[in-house]
Amino acid sequence: MKASNTQVQMRKGILEFCILHIISRGEVYASDMIEELTEAKLIVVEGTLYPLLNRLKTAALVSYKWVESESGPPRKYYSITPEGNEFLGKLNETWHDLVQSTTLITSKN
Repeated sequence: MKASNTQVQMRKGILEFCILHIISRGEVYASDMIEELTEAKLIVVEGTLYPLLNRLKTAALVSYKWVESESGPPRKYYSITPEGNEFLGKLNETWHDLVQSTTLITSKN
């Protein structure tokens, strides 16, 4: 068993949560999401991000609008929907529970 496989699965599990969190702060362009995720060492490429954004859009958790760009083609800016905010609230609760549980277990010798 390789640790890297488990590490990848752990990152995938929290990626949707982190993306919704980023979008919840206001309208955001996909490249800006990739930059923030990369800075946080949750390395994401467009081939991972766009299918995830499409799933969130299909689930009505995010929406987008096209904005003209002076330096190139129009850009798609994402924002969170009321349903997305409610969903994110539930994920936040689960995240805090998981952090507490994990800390409790991993802090014991």
